[in-house]
Amino acid sequence: ELVESGGGLVQAGGSLKLTCKGSYQTSTMGWFRQAPGKEREFVAGIGQSGRTTSYSDSVKGRFTISRDNAKKTVYLQMNRLKPEDTAVYYCAARSSDYCSSSQTYFNSWGQGAQVTVSS
Repeated sequence: ELVESGGGLVQAGGSLKLTCKGSYQTSTMGWFRQAPGKEREFVAGIGQSGRTTSYSDSVKGRFTISRDNAKKTVYLQMNRLKPEDTAVYYCAARSSDYCSSSQTYFNSWGQGAQVTVSS
């Protein structure tokens, strides 16, 4: 089971850190988001060891994904937030070391955490 936390309301330019508990060392992990009226989209991914990461162009340079396998936790540090980052953020996992950006690749999902960025 994956459980996200750390969402909330923040002003544009601010920061938030999302946490996803329940990850396993043998799983590649991903963060996705879904804004109102839009499809869910890839945000960031990280391989089993944490050495391999990938980001969508819209968050590259602002967001950082990391993991602590001892704590079975994955993080998403979000800096310089923009109103267009407002969405429900989901943590996803798959028992693999392939870092995919496709939501259909992941087979375990959290319930989501709301992130709202005000202008």
